[in-house]
Amino acid sequence: MMIDSELLSVLVCPLTRKPLVREGDSLVSTDPGTRRRYPIRNGIPVLLIEEGEELPANEWRAIMEKHGMDRR
Repeated sequence: MMIDSELLSVLVCPLTRKPLVREGDSLVSTDPGTRRRYPIRNGIPVLLIEEGEELPANEWRAIMEKHGMDRR
């Protein structure tokens, strides 16, 4: 299921309030300090801190580069 681009543009990480990018069946925070990933279940983003997980730095960087978010 697709998440509307307008909805995605207003969703933020519940921990850091940073923007999110869609990566497969998850949303990934653009915050390099936390590198959080949140699941999308049945087309619904689950933006609960306890449902998120921290990505390894190299995996997070690759996702950010893929989405044109690498500013370093």
